[in-house]
Amino acid sequence: MIDRVQAMRIFVRIVDTSSFTRAAESLEIPRATATTTVQALESLLGVQLLVRTTRKVTLTTEGAAYYERCAQILAAIEEVESGLFNRPENLRGRLRVAMPGVIAASVVVPELASFHALHPHVELALGVNHRALDLTGESVDCSIELGDLPDSRLLVRRLGWLDRVTCASPAYLARFGEPRHLDDLSSHVAVSWLSAQSGRRMDFDFCVAARASKAKVSSFVQVDDEHTHLACGLEGLGLIQPGRATAAPYLASGQLIEVLPKCRPAPVAVSVTYVKSRQISPRVRAFVDWLAEVFEKAPGVVRTVATRWVESPSWPVVDSTQGGQCERVVR
Repeated sequence: MIDRVQAMRIFVRIVDTSSFTRAAESLEIPRATATTTVQALESLLGVQLLVRTTRKVTLTTEGAAYYERCAQILAAIEEVESGLFNRPENLRGRLRVAMPGVIAASVVVPELASFHALHPHVELALGVNHRALDLTGESVDCSIELGDLPDSRLLVRRLGWLDRVTCASPAYLARFGEPRHLDDLSSHVAVSWLSAQSGRRMDFDFCVAARASKAKVSSFVQVDDEHTHLACGLEGLGLIQPGRATAAPYLASGQLIEVLPKCRPAPVAVSVTYVKSRQISPRVRAFVDWLAEVFEKAPGVVRTVATRWVESPSWPVVDSTQGGQCERVVR
Protein backbone atom coordinates (compact mmCIF):
# COMPACT_ATOMS: atom_id res chain seq x y z
CA MET A 1 0.00 0.00 0.00
CA ILE A 2 1.16 3.49 -0.77
CA ASP A 3 1.04 6.41 1.64
CA ARG A 4 -2.06 8.09 0.21
CA VAL A 5 -1.43 11.53 1.75
CA GLN A 6 2.19 11.62 0.59
CA ALA A 7 1.08 10.39 -2.83
CA MET A 8 -1.42 13.25 -3.02
CA ARG A 9 1.30 15.74 -2.08
CA ILE A 10 3.59 14.41 -4.81
CA PHE A 11 0.80 14.42 -7.39
CA VAL A 12 -0.29 17.98 -6.53
CA ARG A 13 3.30 19.24 -6.62
CA ILE A 14 3.83 17.68 -10.07
CA VAL A 15 0.74 19.47 -11.34
CA ASP A 16 1.74 22.73 -9.68
CA THR A 17 5.24 22.70 -11.16
CA SER A 18 4.25 21.03 -14.47
CA SER A 19 7.28 18.81 -14.05
CA PHE A 20 8.20 15.51 -12.39
CA THR A 21 11.78 16.74 -12.00
CA ARG A 22 10.93 20.10 -10.40
CA ALA A 23 8.37 18.45 -8.12
CA ALA A 24 10.90 15.87 -6.95
CA GLU A 25 13.54 18.52 -6.34
CA SER A 26 11.16 20.71 -4.32
CA LEU A 27 10.07 17.73 -2.21
CA GLU A 28 13.68 16.46 -1.93
CA ILE A 29 12.85 13.01 -3.25
CA PRO A 30 14.28 11.07 -6.22
CA ARG A 31 12.54 11.71 -9.53
CA ALA A 32 11.96 7.98 -9.84
CA THR A 33 9.94 8.09 -6.60
CA ALA A 34 7.66 10.76 -8.06
CA THR A 35 7.17 8.69 -11.21
CA THR A 36 6.42 5.41 -9.44
CA THR A 37 4.10 7.15 -6.96
CA VAL A 38 1.92 8.56 -9.75
CA GLN A 39 1.93 5.21 -11.50
CA ALA A 40 0.80 3.56 -8.27
CA LEU A 41 -1.95 6.16 -7.82
CA GLU A 42 -3.20 5.61 -11.36
CA SER A 43 -3.19 1.86 -10.84
CA LEU A 44 -5.04 2.21 -7.53
CA LEU A 45 -7.67 4.57 -8.97
CA GLY A 46 -7.98 2.76 -12.28
CA VAL A 47 -7.68 5.98 -14.34
CA GLN A 48 -4.95 7.95 -16.06
CA LEU A 49 -4.25 11.17 -14.16
CA LEU A 50 -1.50 12.74 -16.26
CA VAL A 51 -0.44 12.82 -19.88
CA ARG A 52 3.34 12.90 -20.13
CA THR A 53 5.28 14.12 -23.13
CA THR A 54 8.91 15.12 -23.51
CA ARG A 55 7.92 18.78 -23.20
CA LYS A 56 5.09 19.02 -20.69
CA VAL A 57 2.81 17.32 -18.23
CA THR A 58 -0.94 17.87 -18.58
CA LEU A 59 -3.96 16.69 -16.62
CA THR A 60 -6.59 14.36 -17.97
CA THR A 61 -10.23 15.17 -17.17
CA GLU A 62 -10.12 12.65 -14.32
CA GLY A 63 -6.77 14.03 -13.21
CA ALA A 64 -8.13 17.58 -13.03
CA ALA A 65 -11.03 16.46 -10.83
CA TYR A 66 -8.69 14.43 -8.62
CA TYR A 67 -6.27 17.36 -8.35
CA GLU A 68 -8.99 19.69 -7.04
CA ARG A 69 -10.05 17.20 -4.37
CA CYS A 70 -6.45 16.47 -3.38
CA ALA A 71 -5.75 20.21 -3.00
CA GLN A 72 -8.81 20.53 -0.74
CA ILE A 73 -7.84 17.52 1.38
CA LEU A 74 -4.24 18.65 1.79
CA ALA A 75 -5.35 22.16 2.73
CA ALA A 76 -7.73 20.72 5.33
CA ILE A 77 -4.92 18.60 6.80
CA GLU A 78 -2.64 21.63 6.91
CA GLU A 79 -5.34 23.70 8.62
CA VAL A 80 -5.90 21.05 11.28
CA GLU A 81 -2.19 20.69 11.94
CA SER A 82 -1.58 24.43 12.12
CA GLY A 83 -4.58 24.83 14.40
CA LEU A 84 -3.09 22.38 16.88
CA PHE A 85 -0.16 24.71 17.45
CA ASN A 86 -1.97 27.97 16.73
CA ARG A 87 1.24 29.86 16.03
CA PRO A 88 1.88 31.71 12.74
CA GLU A 89 5.52 30.67 12.65
CA ASN A 90 4.40 27.04 12.34
CA LEU A 91 2.99 27.62 8.85
CA ARG A 92 5.12 25.83 6.28
CA GLY A 93 5.20 25.10 2.59
CA ARG A 94 5.20 26.86 -0.75
CA LEU A 95 2.77 29.64 -1.66
CA ARG A 96 2.37 30.57 -5.33
CA VAL A 97 1.14 34.13 -5.87
CA ALA A 98 0.68 35.98 -9.15
CA MET A 99 0.50 39.76 -9.37
CA PRO A 100 1.03 42.67 -11.79
CA GLY A 101 4.53 44.08 -11.85
CA VAL A 102 3.34 47.52 -10.74
CA ILE A 103 1.87 46.01 -7.55
CA ALA A 104 4.90 43.82 -6.93
CA ALA A 105 7.39 46.67 -7.26
CA SER A 106 5.54 49.49 -5.53
CA VAL A 107 3.52 47.72 -2.82
CA VAL A 108 4.35 44.07 -2.09
CA VAL A 109 8.11 43.62 -2.47
CA PRO A 110 9.08 46.58 -0.23
CA GLU A 111 7.14 44.92 2.63
CA LEU A 112 8.03 41.24 2.05
CA ALA A 113 10.58 41.15 4.87
CA SER A 114 7.75 41.68 7.36
CA PHE A 115 5.85 38.68 5.97
CA HIS A 116 8.98 36.54 6.24
CA ALA A 117 9.44 37.64 9.85
CA LEU A 118 5.90 36.49 10.65
CA HIS A 119 6.06 33.24 8.66
CA PRO A 120 9.72 32.25 8.27
CA HIS A 121 8.93 28.75 6.97
CA VAL A 122 6.62 29.79 4.13
CA GLU A 123 8.35 29.84 0.75
CA LEU A 124 6.89 32.45 -1.62
CA ALA A 125 6.92 31.92 -5.37
CA LEU A 126 5.97 35.25 -6.95
CA GLY A 127 4.87 35.29 -10.57
CA VAL A 128 4.81 38.76 -12.12
CA ASN A 129 2.29 39.09 -14.93
CA HIS A 130 0.38 41.72 -16.88
CA ARG A 131 -2.56 39.56 -17.91
CA ALA A 132 -5.56 38.16 -16.11
CA LEU A 133 -4.95 34.56 -15.08
CA ASP A 134 -7.19 31.54 -15.40
CA LEU A 135 -6.64 30.35 -11.84
CA THR A 136 -8.56 27.13 -12.46
CA GLY A 137 -6.06 26.13 -15.12
CA GLU A 138 -2.81 27.51 -13.72
CA SER A 139 -0.74 26.44 -10.74
CA VAL A 140 -1.38 29.53 -8.62
CA ASP A 141 -2.72 29.65 -5.06
CA CYS A 142 -3.99 33.22 -5.32
CA SER A 143 -3.62 36.19 -7.61
CA ILE A 144 -3.67 39.97 -7.19
CA GLU A 145 -5.75 41.43 -10.00
CA LEU A 146 -6.50 44.93 -11.27
CA GLY A 147 -9.93 46.00 -12.47
CA ASP A 148 -13.34 44.38 -12.23
CA LEU A 149 -13.49 40.58 -12.24
CA PRO A 150 -16.55 39.07 -13.91
CA ASP A 151 -15.49 35.44 -13.39
CA SER A 152 -18.03 34.07 -10.91
CA ARG A 153 -15.82 31.05 -10.19
CA LEU A 154 -13.56 33.29 -8.14
CA LEU A 155 -13.70 34.41 -4.55
CA VAL A 156 -12.57 37.99 -4.35
CA ARG A 157 -11.29 40.09 -1.48
CA ARG A 158 -11.08 43.76 -2.36
CA LEU A 159 -7.82 45.31 -1.12
CA GLY A 160 -8.48 48.86 -2.22
CA TRP A 161 -8.28 51.08 -5.28
CA LEU A 162 -5.10 52.03 -7.09
CA ASP A 163 -4.97 55.80 -7.49
CA ARG A 164 -3.76 56.96 -10.91
CA VAL A 165 -2.49 60.17 -12.42
CA THR A 166 -2.53 61.73 -15.90
CA CYS A 167 0.95 63.00 -16.70
CA ALA A 168 3.56 63.64 -19.36
CA SER A 169 7.21 64.53 -19.69
CA PRO A 170 8.36 68.18 -19.89
CA ALA A 171 9.55 67.52 -23.46
CA TYR A 172 6.09 66.36 -24.51
CA LEU A 173 4.39 69.36 -22.88
CA ALA A 174 6.86 71.73 -24.52
CA ARG A 175 5.86 70.32 -27.88
CA PHE A 176 2.09 69.90 -27.45
CA GLY A 177 1.25 72.28 -24.62
CA GLU A 178 -0.52 71.42 -21.38
CA PRO A 179 -4.19 70.35 -21.65
CA ARG A 180 -6.44 72.46 -19.42
CA HIS A 181 -9.75 70.76 -20.14
CA LEU A 182 -10.82 67.34 -21.39
CA ASP A 183 -11.78 68.91 -24.72
CA ASP A 184 -8.13 69.84 -25.21
CA LEU A 185 -7.22 66.14 -25.50
CA SER A 186 -8.34 66.14 -29.14
CA SER A 187 -5.07 67.85 -30.02
CA HIS A 188 -2.90 65.51 -27.94
CA VAL A 189 -1.48 62.01 -28.28
CA ALA A 190 -1.35 59.22 -25.72
CA VAL A 191 0.62 56.11 -24.99
CA SER A 192 -2.35 53.76 -25.21
CA TRP A 193 -2.88 50.73 -23.03
CA LEU A 194 -3.90 47.43 -24.62
CA SER A 195 -6.48 45.34 -22.78
CA ALA A 196 -5.04 42.02 -21.57
CA GLN A 197 -8.41 40.37 -22.17
CA SER A 198 -9.39 41.69 -25.62
CA GLY A 199 -6.16 43.18 -27.00
CA ARG A 200 -8.08 46.38 -27.82
CA ARG A 201 -6.80 49.87 -27.19
CA MET A 202 -8.20 51.35 -24.00
CA ASP A 203 -9.54 54.91 -23.84
CA PHE A 204 -8.37 57.35 -21.20
CA ASP A 205 -10.82 57.55 -18.33
CA PHE A 206 -11.52 60.25 -15.78
CA CYS A 207 -13.70 61.01 -12.77
CA VAL A 208 -15.81 64.07 -13.47
CA ALA A 209 -18.33 65.07 -10.76
CA ALA A 210 -17.97 61.60 -9.21
CA ARG A 211 -18.88 59.92 -12.49
CA ALA A 212 -16.69 57.90 -14.81
CA SER A 213 -15.98 59.58 -18.14
CA LYS A 214 -13.95 58.27 -21.09
CA ALA A 215 -11.91 60.24 -23.62
CA LYS A 216 -10.50 59.01 -26.91
CA VAL A 217 -6.94 60.21 -27.44
CA SER A 218 -5.03 59.39 -30.62
CA SER A 219 -1.80 57.42 -30.30
CA PHE A 220 0.96 55.94 -32.43
CA VAL A 221 2.26 53.51 -29.78
CA GLN A 222 0.28 50.99 -27.75
CA VAL A 223 1.64 48.78 -24.97
CA ASP A 224 0.44 46.03 -22.65
CA ASP A 225 3.12 46.32 -19.97
CA GLU A 226 3.14 48.93 -17.20
CA HIS A 227 6.94 49.42 -17.22
CA THR A 228 6.96 50.01 -20.97
CA HIS A 229 3.98 52.34 -20.58
CA LEU A 230 5.91 54.42 -18.04
CA ALA A 231 9.10 54.37 -20.13
CA CYS A 232 7.22 55.67 -23.18
CA GLY A 233 5.79 58.51 -21.11
CA LEU A 234 9.25 59.44 -19.81
CA GLU A 235 10.52 59.52 -23.39
CA GLY A 236 7.86 62.06 -24.33
CA LEU A 237 5.87 59.74 -26.61
CA GLY A 238 2.51 60.84 -25.20
CA LEU A 239 0.28 61.34 -22.21
CA ILE A 240 0.09 58.40 -19.81
CA GLN A 241 -2.11 57.33 -16.90
CA PRO A 242 0.09 55.22 -14.59
CA GLY A 243 -0.53 54.36 -10.96
CA ARG A 244 0.32 57.30 -8.71
CA ALA A 245 2.65 55.14 -6.60
CA THR A 246 4.59 54.12 -9.72
CA ALA A 247 4.81 57.67 -11.04
CA ALA A 248 5.58 59.32 -7.66
CA PRO A 249 9.41 59.35 -7.93
CA TYR A 250 9.25 60.84 -11.43
CA LEU A 251 6.66 63.43 -10.42
CA ALA A 252 8.87 64.43 -7.50
CA SER A 253 11.96 64.73 -9.70
CA GLY A 254 10.15 66.66 -12.44
CA GLN A 255 10.65 63.95 -15.08
CA LEU A 256 6.86 63.73 -15.25
CA ILE A 257 4.32 66.51 -14.71
CA GLU A 258 0.71 65.95 -13.68
CA VAL A 259 -1.94 67.41 -15.97
CA LEU A 260 -5.70 67.80 -15.61
CA PRO A 261 -5.49 67.52 -11.78
CA LYS A 262 -9.19 68.42 -11.41
CA CYS A 263 -10.21 65.51 -13.66
CA ARG A 264 -8.26 62.63 -12.21
CA PRO A 265 -8.31 59.17 -13.77
CA ALA A 266 -10.82 56.71 -12.35
CA PRO A 267 -9.02 54.53 -9.77
CA VAL A 268 -8.55 50.84 -10.54
CA ALA A 269 -9.82 48.16 -8.18
CA VAL A 270 -7.14 45.95 -6.59
CA SER A 271 -8.31 42.52 -5.45
CA VAL A 272 -6.89 39.20 -4.44
CA THR A 273 -8.64 36.22 -6.00
CA TYR A 274 -8.99 32.55 -5.21
CA VAL A 275 -10.84 29.70 -6.92
CA LYS A 276 -14.14 28.91 -5.17
CA SER A 277 -13.77 25.16 -5.55
CA ARG A 278 -10.50 24.99 -3.61
CA GLN A 279 -10.16 24.83 0.14
CA ILE A 280 -8.53 28.02 1.40
CA SER A 281 -5.25 26.98 2.99
CA PRO A 282 -3.85 28.57 6.14
CA ARG A 283 -0.92 29.87 4.07
CA VAL A 284 -3.28 31.72 1.74
CA ARG A 285 -5.29 33.09 4.68
CA ALA A 286 -2.13 34.35 6.34
CA PHE A 287 -0.77 35.92 3.17
CA VAL A 288 -4.01 37.69 2.25
CA ASP A 289 -4.52 38.99 5.80
CA TRP A 290 -0.97 40.37 5.60
CA LEU A 291 -1.72 41.86 2.18
CA ALA A 292 -4.78 43.64 3.56
CA GLU A 293 -2.61 45.30 6.23
CA VAL A 294 0.03 46.28 3.65
CA PHE A 295 -2.56 47.84 1.35
CA GLU A 296 -4.10 49.67 4.30
CA LYS A 297 -0.99 51.85 4.54
CA ALA A 298 0.37 51.66 0.98
CA PRO A 299 0.98 54.99 -0.77
CA GLY A 300 -1.13 55.54 -3.86
CA VAL A 301 -3.84 53.12 -2.67
CA VAL A 302 -7.14 54.49 -1.46
CA ARG A 303 -9.67 52.65 0.64
CA THR A 304 -13.26 51.92 -0.29
CA VAL A 305 -16.46 52.39 1.67
CA ALA A 306 -17.89 49.27 3.28
CA THR A 307 -18.78 46.51 0.81
CA ARG A 308 -20.97 43.44 1.21
CA TRP A 309 -19.06 40.44 2.52
CA VAL A 310 -20.57 37.06 1.66
CA GLU A 311 -18.34 34.68 3.60
CA SER A 312 -17.14 34.35 7.17
CA PRO A 313 -15.61 37.43 8.86
CA SER A 314 -12.28 35.61 9.24
CA TRP A 315 -12.06 35.30 5.46
CA PRO A 316 -14.12 38.12 3.94
CA VAL A 317 -14.76 37.79 0.23
CA VAL A 318 -17.00 39.77 -2.05
CA ASP A 319 -18.94 38.70 -5.10
CA SER A 320 -16.53 39.00 -8.02
CA THR A 321 -19.20 40.63 -10.18
CA GLN A 322 -19.28 43.74 -7.99
CA GLY A 323 -17.89 46.75 -9.81
CA GLY A 324 -16.70 50.09 -8.53
CA GLN A 325 -17.78 53.62 -9.28
CA CYS A 326 -15.86 56.83 -8.73
CA GLU A 327 -18.21 57.86 -5.93
CA ARG A 328 -17.30 54.75 -3.89
CA VAL A 329 -13.75 55.98 -3.37
CA VAL A 330 -12.86 57.71 -0.12
CA ARG A 331 -10.21 60.37 -0.77
